[in-house]
Amino acid sequence: MKEIKNIEEKGVYLKSKPRYEILDGLRGIAAIIVVIFHFFELYSWGYPEEQIINHGYLAVDFFYVLSGFVIGYAYDDRWDKMSLWDFYKRRLIRLHPMVIASTLIGVCYFFLQECQIMENIQNSEPVVFFITIFMSLLMIPTPRNFDVRGFHESNGFNSPTWTLHYEYLSNILYSLIIRRLNSIIIAIITFFSSFLTINLVLNFDVFNVLKEREERKYTVIGGWEISSCEIYIGFARLLYPFFCGYLISRLKVSIKIPYSFWICSILLSLCLCFPRVGGKKGIYNGIYESIIIIIIFPLIVIIGAGGNVENKKIINLCRFLGEFSYPLYITHYPIIYWNMTWLEFHKNQPIFNLIGISVGSFFIIMFNTYAVIKLYDEPFRKWLTKKFLIKNNPKKIEIK
Repeated sequence: MKEIKNIEEKGVYLKSKPRYEILDGLRGIAAIIVVIFHFFELYSWGYPEEQIINHGYLAVDFFYVLSGFVIGYAYDDRWDKMSLWDFYKRRLIRLHPMVIASTLIGVCYFFLQECQIMENIQNSEPVVFFITIFMSLLMIPTPRNFDVRGFHESNGFNSPTWTLHYEYLSNILYSLIIRRLNSIIIAIITFFSSFLTINLVLNFDVFNVLKEREERKYTVIGGWEISSCEIYIGFARLLYPFFCGYLISRLKVSIKIPYSFWICSILLSLCLCFPRVGGKKGIYNGIYESIIIIIIFPLIVIIGAGGNVENKKIINLCRFLGEFSYPLYITHYPIIYWNMTWLEFHKNQPIFNLIGISVGSFFIIMFNTYAVIKLYDEPFRKWLTKKFLIKNNPKKIEIK
């Protein structure tokens, strides 16, 4: 009697694995705090010690820990069924549609943001403008001589995409090298990469590249420009968190405790909202950030990976936050640019007006994000998946 059995071979579509609901929820919470942080940042006048949601920028480092963990969990045991090109297609389909959307949203808002602090907007040459759009759509970092805004960002239309430059690099490194290393070597690399973080936040500057960041000393703030200093910051922010998250996944480390979702959510929120430590002197703030990145963020992921959520409402909330997090993070900043412009032309406004414009803009961001997910991202990724990942039918092998 013959039995027909479907098997997955290389090049055949691999379904997504079950998700860690708690980690999805934490990603969404971090993304919301980033948006709130950027609104409050407008009223800090650029000084880190005056920011109200002071450590919101550390969400980027938390995202990289999650990224390392998720990449290891999702792909480590699939390389016998998946080629390099299959991996790259999956990652591009997951990440790049929102890069395109966020850049084009930034382009649409661009000329509405002209003001004194964005002086390059009115002086942008058409050739440079369109070349910058092309480079940004393809995730090619733009150098300073292509600065269409004046902030020296590697994507002048949507600043947060700088984090995706390093995310893409981490995915390439993972696929070519990291996944092939044994756990001991991964642990050694993780240990030594922590010194890049310590060198940055404590301003030791052993590589003599951090001199140009005087106002951002004793923080990890930076990474969005193309210069030796900013590239070092970007890699310092990426390597330890990514390797640490990946090591947690590789070793399957987890801690099971009651109410893990709520404990992780509160702990993460406190880490990101905590006031600057030590005032302008700053070295104590550097110690704080090194502890958060090196110890607390990995601990949150370990607890989140070991936790269970039984309440269906909480599960649905976590899933929604997880799906909402990346689009929210990557598309919100054009509205922040617009708020900068509004403040530049409406100085000395009553506090009620400032609250009104910020709250209104926050809801615009939320609505825009939801619309982009439902009208563009989900259907486009579904089409790309069918077109480039799902074959007509899995091969059928007859077993006698």
